Amino acid sequence: MSQPVDESRPGADPARAATGGSAAATETRPPSAASTARIATPMARRTRTSRKAKSRQARVVVRKVGPWSVLKFSLIFYFCVMLVFLGALMILYGVLDAIGALDSVTRLIRDLFADQSFSIHGGWLFTRGFAIGLAMVLLWSLINVFVAFLYNLISDLVGGIEITLSEKR
Repeated sequence: MSQPVDESRPGADPARAATGGSAAATETRPPSAASTARIATPMARRTRTSRKAKSRQARVVVRKVGPWSVLKFSLIFYFCVMLVFLGALMILYGVLDAIGALDSVTRLIRDLFADQSFSIHGGWLFTRGFAIGLAMVLLWSLINVFVAFLYNLISDLVGGIEITLSEKR
């Protein structure tokens, strides 16, 4: 670690004295006690905490919603919901088959209706369930697009929804 150079001494660096530079510009020194005392004053602490406490806020008004983006988002969202629902039904079907509940239901229906040809086919059920699920995805996506058009019409009258965004600090 080098010694700090005092410019007021006769042996001070002449190049730095000629350019008017300070010691802090050319070499790194630890802060002196006086500069540390200036930084740690109560006023400086209050200024820092007041900056932390005060967060930035912005007000935004949502005036239009794009129907095309609503359609794309709705199709993907409802398709994912359908897949989760069908996956849960497949797991339930597998569990019911493993514990023998499907065979018991099949025997009960054969006895009640005297129909010995009745059986439960998982493949038939899930292909029909998938087709019905796709129809529901399309239906609910179109309902969402209708709601987006309706929102756009109403926001023309009332000016939209005002949202206040704030930044965490």
